[in-house]
Amino acid sequence: MKISLIIPTLNAGKFIEPLLQRLKEQTTPIDEIIVVDSSSDDDTIAKAQKFDGVKTISIERKNFNHGGTRDFAIQQTTGDIILCLTQDALPCDAHYVERLIAPFVEDEKIAMASGRQVPREDANPIEKLTREFNYPEICFVRSKDDIPRLGVKTFFASDCCSAYRRSAYDAIGGFDKHILINEDMKIAAQFIYAGYKIAYVGTAGVWHSHDYSLKQQYTRNFDVSAFMTMHPELFANISATSEGIKMVKWVEKKLLSQGRLFSAAYYILESGVKFLANRKGRKFKKMSLAQLRKSSMHKNYWVTI
Repeated sequence: MKISLIIPTLNAGKFIEPLLQRLKEQTTPIDEIIVVDSSSDDDTIAKAQKFDGVKTISIERKNFNHGGTRDFAIQQTTGDIILCLTQDALPCDAHYVERLIAPFVEDEKIAMASGRQVPREDANPIEKLTREFNYPEICFVRSKDDIPRLGVKTFFASDCCSAYRRSAYDAIGGFDKHILINEDMKIAAQFIYAGYKIAYVGTAGVWHSHDYSLKQQYTRNFDVSAFMTMHPELFANISATSEGIKMVKWVEKKLLSQGRLFSAAYYILESGVKFLANRKGRKFKKMSLAQLRKSSMHKNYWVTI
């Protein structure tokens, strides 16, 4: 079984060397690594080229797309299993690849696997708890049978740290070439509806977290909501609210139990911002181009649709 790995980058100079070094230390060797760079202003490409077996490809920054760029990179690979990583995700140990690909060996119906995102030490309390809730240290497999019970959570997956069975990826046509966001969630849903299964591997961890401002939270959640509204064939009749409410209650309870009163109050505000963004995103068709670009994290997308 040949293993390929792709990493989209943009100004990843501070991340790329430790990431590639960790990948070279894996107990399961990676046969090829492709870095597809969106015309970085820094030394990302030069640093990547120091590593043997790493192929670098440059594209114009304006041409980057979450689905299209990843699909382009995948088409350059020859592996039976293709791993995806973001530039700021660092495998926690040398067993990451070994553990992430294990489900593909165990079950031929597994089309996709994603790993656990462990918050970095400097992550804020809200981010740490959110990651803990969304990415537990357990393993499970989801299929179409789980939709009535889990709703949209059935399709929860992330290209921050994921892997794909090439035959299944090709069978459903791969990533959308032009997508706003959530190419990972969409392809996970496509796999599920096509009769495949997706695995979550809580033992395959990467250090990864964000410190989004309220404005960034708004624009990201606007995009997620707009994306789901764009694809009623996948998400129109799927429950999406119960799991979100469950997470808010859990995180808020944890913050209060830790005596983090300021964070608890801030989290209520943050949750309200996400809620408003979600409602606004559902109405994106009624918005002008200027309003769309102001509300979105991916402003250039709206110019090209």
